[in-house]
Amino acid sequence: AGRIAILELLPFSISETRRRRPPSLEQTVWNGGYPEPSLHPRKRDLWISSYIQTYIERDVRQLQNVRDLRSFGTFLGLCAARHGQAFSAAALAAECGISLPTAKGWAGILEASYLVRFLPPYFKNYGKRLVKTPKIYFVDPALACALTRQPSGETALAGPMAGPLLEGLIVSEAIKGFAAAGKRADVFFWRSHDGLEVDLLVQIGDKLYPVEIKMTATPSLKHLEPLNRFKQTARKDSSDLGLLVCRVDKTRPLPSSNLAMPWLEFPKWLGTALGKD
Repeated sequence: AGRIAILELLPFSISETRRRRPPSLEQTVWNGGYPEPSLHPRKRDLWISSYIQTYIERDVRQLQNVRDLRSFGTFLGLCAARHGQAFSAAALAAECGISLPTAKGWAGILEASYLVRFLPPYFKNYGKRLVKTPKIYFVDPALACALTRQPSGETALAGPMAGPLLEGLIVSEAIKGFAAAGKRADVFFWRSHDGLEVDLLVQIGDKLYPVEIKMTATPSLKHLEPLNRFKQTARKDSSDLGLLVCRVDKTRPLPSSNLAMPWLEFPKWLGTALGKD
């Protein structure tokens, strides 16, 4: 008596959708992981547009008394345009013509309703993680595509949103992987003093696994620079293994204890790693 368990039901993961058929990256970012468009792609456009409309008109009013729904819709679209970028409430407030407290409050609404997740930067000092600028990601790529008015998955991955969409997909898969294992998502990004950045750090046990996420199908030594720099900087806190998640056909070893891994295989790797923790 009095015991309770709270389960987060996030959109389908790649592992769940590929049980039916291996999806292409274009299909994955276009249809997303919500059950209806994922299982019935022909309904995708109607379902996504209806979801966004009902979310703004119904859910937002329940979560917070937002009177200016038009401005909130603009705020939502601008957040989608910043998918995979540093989140600046001040910049968004200026562009939307709203106050800074309002922008922060609306960002809280997006997070509370599971539309976005904020990825914090990694610092050993926990307090710094809380106050430093996070990156913003939409949990589902189909919403990011719709809100940035992408005409198709192929077009989205041929334009400037390609990198952020793949990056957001893998970050979201990491969060889903931890949720499926019943664990808190210990995920971060890392930026060096001279601007070199690791897209994703996954903490499993007492080790941090650096993950670079790139659209390339032909990995080069340049792609490994952030991974190697982080491992050298973090030393014993870092795993020896670094991952380059990209569009290669199969997992293969790279110099300095790194792996090039197909984007479809990342959830399986994470599930295995979490199972060993």
